[in-house]
Amino acid sequence: MARHSALAPLRERNFRWYFLSRLVNLSGTTMAPIALAFAVLEVSDSAGDLGVVLAAHSIPMVVFMLAGGVIADRVGRTLVIQGANVASGLSQGLLAALLLAGQAELWHFVVLSAVNGTVSAVNLPALAGLVPQLVPRDQLQAANVLVSMTRSTMLILGPTVAAGLVVTVGPGWALAVDAAAWLVAAVMLLPVRIPARTRHGVTPSVLGELREGWTFFRSTTWLWVVVLVFSVTNGIHEGAFNTLGPVLAKDSDIGEHGWGLIVSAQAVGLLVMTLVLMRVTLQRPLLVGMVGVAFFGLPILVMGAVPQTFPIMLAAVVAGMGVEIFGLGWNLAMQENVPEEMLSRAYSYDMLGSFVAMPIGQLTFGPLAEAFGMRAVLVTAGAAYLLLSLATLLSRSVRSLPRASAPDPSRAVEAVG
Repeated sequence: MARHSALAPLRERNFRWYFLSRLVNLSGTTMAPIALAFAVLEVSDSAGDLGVVLAAHSIPMVVFMLAGGVIADRVGRTLVIQGANVASGLSQGLLAALLLAGQAELWHFVVLSAVNGTVSAVNLPALAGLVPQLVPRDQLQAANVLVSMTRSTMLILGPTVAAGLVVTVGPGWALAVDAAAWLVAAVMLLPVRIPARTRHGVTPSVLGELREGWTFFRSTTWLWVVVLVFSVTNGIHEGAFNTLGPVLAKDSDIGEHGWGLIVSAQAVGLLVMTLVLMRVTLQRPLLVGMVGVAFFGLPILVMGAVPQTFPIMLAAVVAGMGVEIFGLGWNLAMQENVPEEMLSRAYSYDMLGSFVAMPIGQLTFGPLAEAFGMRAVLVTAGAAYLLLSLATLLSRSVRSLPRASAPDPSRAVEAVG
């Protein structure tokens, strides 16, 4: 992919403002997980309680995800994202204020995490479905790579800055930055103008639109096969890496700063692969994507086998490279093979299936570590993640799905298992 074509989406006014909005938003959201984890561990030094707070975000996100997809397709994705940004900014701002005032209690984390999870259920399908409305079809890979580059860069800086703030002035300030970023990002979406979709005939009911989305989902083999596997692997990652990881760091020589470096190292891998993908065109997006994402289990495996900062950082770099390949491959598969008017609904079914086990992982891995030992659980979880990801390639529809060649955005490619 030539340099001029890699930057071509930035010449599109709508995409340019969306890109800047995401840049500001990510500058805060990449700090939030580190800040939230160590803020909870300050209030309650328990992996189980951290799992409860994380699950409080995941459960409402899963419950309301399908409704979020319908809302995004019916109301308009830009408006939905703006409203979600404002709501997230206000809730994060309240939690930051409680922390800075020294008044935060565990139930505050649970309630405000649940608010953010509900907002995310509406926001994520809208975000996922917006890019094809902002650029021409032949610029989809370039647009997705630019957004990924922004995310990768912020993921390098955000966790390290957040860890520094946690150690020096406390996690409340990192959450305050996140709150401000949500609100500024909402304002920066105001110049984005997308023509309203023209509906022909009677507008289907919400249930009717959900049925349409489900029919497409279950009849598209590559889609449901990948989502089925991610329904398990995401639960593993949330329980092993995001729940047990900070506890392992806090109770070992890794420490809060080391954990921030590990998370940032994963983002270095993301950024390196993003730069590669600016020049390389994916032809079999899911084949290379699922091979790449298998390496996301590697840091979990190394955490259990060699719980030291540097080896885990190396594994995290490889994992970041792999997951970046998957992220681009998945977005191209979805954006090129799902009708535009159904895209947010399709993403909502994808996210529902992919996220459904996340609260289970968040709630169970703490007790599992206490029962069987943290390192044994981490090694088992990392190996399972890798094997399950590669198992998707047993489906011909996954390993052989090509790039769509036709420019018609309403064409849906039927996948055969």
